[in-house]
Amino acid sequence: MKPTSFDYTAPSTVGEAVSLLADEEREAKVVAGGQSLIPMLNMRLARPELLVDITRIPELGRVHVDESGNLRIGAAVRQAHAAADNAVRDGWPLLGAAIGHIGHPQIRNRGTVCGSLAHHDPAAELPTAALALDARFVITGPRGTRTVTAEDFFVATFSTAIDPDELLTEVVFPPPSAHHGWAFEELARRHGDFATVGVAVVLERDTAAGTVRTARVVFCGAGPVPVRLPAAEDALVGSDAGEQARAAAARAVLAGLTPSDDVHATAEYRREGAAHLLVHACTTAWERC
Repeated sequence: MKPTSFDYTAPSTVGEAVSLLADEEREAKVVAGGQSLIPMLNMRLARPELLVDITRIPELGRVHVDESGNLRIGAAVRQAHAAADNAVRDGWPLLGAAIGHIGHPQIRNRGTVCGSLAHHDPAAELPTAALALDARFVITGPRGTRTVTAEDFFVATFSTAIDPDELLTEVVFPPPSAHHGWAFEELARRHGDFATVGVAVVLERDTAAGTVRTARVVFCGAGPVPVRLPAAEDALVGSDAGEQARAAAARAVLAGLTPSDDVHATAEYRREGAAHLLVHACTTAWERC
């Protein structure tokens, strides 16, 4: 199929882009990589009257570490660019690993980090990585700029805290702790498919005690938003992340995770897969601490 007719514009400033999105006379959609939007247009699941291309706004194409040690990724940064960035590789490797699971190179060469986050498919990797890494989202609109935590950003399937007249301008990842380990694992029918279920794990080691000081366990494909499971985290904190702790965390997954059945997998299959992935991810994360 072909999309319905629409107008196209490529503003050069964030202010101009926001003004276009705030125009109540016609429905506007932001396009950057277009890896989700263009198929939706072709299938006529979306029928905007105006596409606002943000890729020509210079400040949105930056990846940098600020003076406070935060990693900042602009809304026009391609996924492949972010994954190859030395700062991401050195300080936020879980993010790079999550990007590596997205589709195929052709997708990552066009798709943007912020585009995937704003689209928010609950089976996608980047929303899960963002929650695991405690990301913050900078949103600009006609009422000014605001920052939203990852816990508040993802609202429901394909729904976020961004209002129709607002633009996600960048995502911010806080600096990692000195002694942390990470892992990102997913179960998919084929490489490049959306995850049937996946998990991101971040562990911080208490070097004096040789135990887990803090833990973050977040699943994709397990609900309408990325699912953080405190019960699994509690099973790991204070332990040496050994066999007993990992088994307790897996039991917490089986007891507390409530995915849905769909044409791809049953809820039981997802739960069992999530428990298995978590055990392996915890082992890997602890080894990396």
